[in-house]
Amino acid sequence: MNKNKTDKTIVRLSQWAGMALLAGLVIWAGIFFWKGYHYEQTNDAQIDAYLSPVNAKVGGYIRKIYYKDNQRVKKGDTLVVIELDEYALRKDVAMAELMSARARLHILAATEATQVKSMAVIRAQLVGAKAKVSQQQREYERYKSLLADESTTQQKFDNVATALAITQSDYEQANAGLGVAASKLDDLKAQRAAVDADIKIKEALLGRQELDVKYTVITAPFDGLVGKKTIQEGQLIQPGQTLAFLVNQSEEKWVIANFKETQIGAFKTGQKVSIEVDAFPNEKFNGAIESLAPATGSRYSLLPPDNATGNFVKVIQRIPVRIRLTDAPEKIARLAAGMNANVYVLKDE
Repeated sequence: MNKNKTDKTIVRLSQWAGMALLAGLVIWAGIFFWKGYHYEQTNDAQIDAYLSPVNAKVGGYIRKIYYKDNQRVKKGDTLVVIELDEYALRKDVAMAELMSARARLHILAATEATQVKSMAVIRAQLVGAKAKVSQQQREYERYKSLLADESTTQQKFDNVATALAITQSDYEQANAGLGVAASKLDDLKAQRAAVDADIKIKEALLGRQELDVKYTVITAPFDGLVGKKTIQEGQLIQPGQTLAFLVNQSEEKWVIANFKETQIGAFKTGQKVSIEVDAFPNEKFNGAIESLAPATGSRYSLLPPDNATGNFVKVIQRIPVRIRLTDAPEKIARLAAGMNANVYVLKDE
């Protein structure tokens, strides 16, 4: 009796288990076909975000690294410091060259002032020489009249004429000296302009060296999370070398879903999207189609396929679809770039 009762219990439990399994399969199949009817779906999707590279603007040996893997940083926080000695020396040289150029400018200014005074002296001499010429010219005319009246000797007249020629020569010499002095002043002004230009060049070079000194301290450009550290202290880096990647937490994140070309016929901008992220299996995220790629993913590869060569095998292509996340920023902030996701696009929207 007990054995028969036990057998009946086992059979009944097996029947119930089979019925539960069958019901589960029916429910799963119903959900699967319901989703297939109402949604276009793909599991070829990932969360994406902008990864900003932190690059070195100057080369040198790394003196100190102030961040660790996956560390949260604030804007302006120091990430890396490069050895300063070489750049400080270049700055000192540029400063010395600038001081030298400025000193030459002061010397030229003093020489220019002296030349202006010399010209003033020559002008005064020129006035005196001109007065002497006028006086000697009158003396010459007087003796010329006396000689015509035979009231003086030829020798006296010749002496007066010679004195007039000497006086005129002195005047012309003074006038020529003024012209030379003026030309030299113009030369000094031209040299001053050249020195002014040289000073501007030296100031620009000094500014560049000061920038290089500033660039030896590499800071975070915004708040975010630093990725994996790939550099070491004492390592030689080159200008433009990427030192780290920084994820901006305040920037938007989006989903790139690669749908088959046979699925996107009815897709349009703004269409609602439901997203399941593998990292949060019990949570759904909402979004909307933002854009569709103008070409298939294979066309963006390094060596795009050429169907005109060899034996052609038709392969269904995939189209990258960009999806904007529409949930609250606090919810989206939990997502990390590269996370896998399942995407469901609601039909007939």
